[in-house]
Amino acid sequence: MRAAVPGRVYLLAVLLTLVLALAGCSVGSSYATTPLSPYPTTAATSSTAASTATTSTPATSAPACDPATATQTYAALSSLAGVNSPRIAEIKKRGYLIAGVSADTLLLGARNAQTGVIEGFDIDLVHELAKAILGDASKVQLVVITAAQRLPKLQDGSLDVVARNMTMTCTRWQSIAFSAEYYHAGQKVLVRKGMTASTLDALATAKARVCAPTGTTSMDKLASFVPKGAVAVSAATHTGCLQLFQQGQVDAITGDDTVLAGLAAQDPYAVVPAGQQAITAEPYGLGFTTGDKVFVQYANRLLEDMKADGRWKAVYDRWLAGPLGPAPTPPAAAYGRA
Repeated sequence: MRAAVPGRVYLLAVLLTLVLALAGCSVGSSYATTPLSPYPTTAATSSTAASTATTSTPATSAPACDPATATQTYAALSSLAGVNSPRIAEIKKRGYLIAGVSADTLLLGARNAQTGVIEGFDIDLVHELAKAILGDASKVQLVVITAAQRLPKLQDGSLDVVARNMTMTCTRWQSIAFSAEYYHAGQKVLVRKGMTASTLDALATAKARVCAPTGTTSMDKLASFVPKGAVAVSAATHTGCLQLFQQGQVDAITGDDTVLAGLAAQDPYAVVPAGQQAITAEPYGLGFTTGDKVFVQYANRLLEDMKADGRWKAVYDRWLAGPLGPAPTPPAAAYGRA
């Protein structure tokens, strides 16, 4: 399924991608560099996944549920002042917010190679939360995690919040809590320019190899196309998928349109086909541990304020307007969870 590109040209494309990555394809940030946690040695890194690609049979998809239930969260507080929350008290005593983020998802959370700073849409939300709690947006420790680590790291209490393009689902609500929806994405596919198969249905018919990260709803959806002929290949991150794609070990990548836009920006031979319809709804929420409902309500108040006063649009314009177009209306919060 490799595109008809001479081997030497294809190799140059890979080298060009690496140069672009080193150049840091994003805007510099004024936020100070923060301590970072490396990927644990027991988890596959993107480079390991790239060098030891294997075809996997993903876990079966989570049971379907009413989308309104999946996005329903706790009512926002009336004010950010005078909040009595154990977690917020702990953050204030500690002096900084601990957030689980991505460092290789361009546009959402990626390290700028020129400055060393992790930046993106999700990262800006983290800094807004730190500013609201501590009065200083820079008082954040960013802990780099994979998609599969999002729930475990919240459940063990080592993180205050996860801001890593995490889709709100009924199954995930069973082990963590979510803020109100802060962005509405949709799952699509990325292929090589000139490739005729440009949907998961067409890729399945062609028995194509399609990559998605472990522990994601993208992999869950890809699993449903395996019986139709798709070959599902897993990696620790979408960057791992991009490496496999560039090495010719997979024919396509599937994921949220936000993530794929960042991948396409790093590879001149990759494209998210125009006019492609999203095959899923991916409502993003900030992740929290269970047991401190007030902290979630506090975050919901902040998100309401950001949507109302223009800060949400400013963050969108900074990171997503270029590849995805003008800012949509911010997603409305769904309250009512007890």
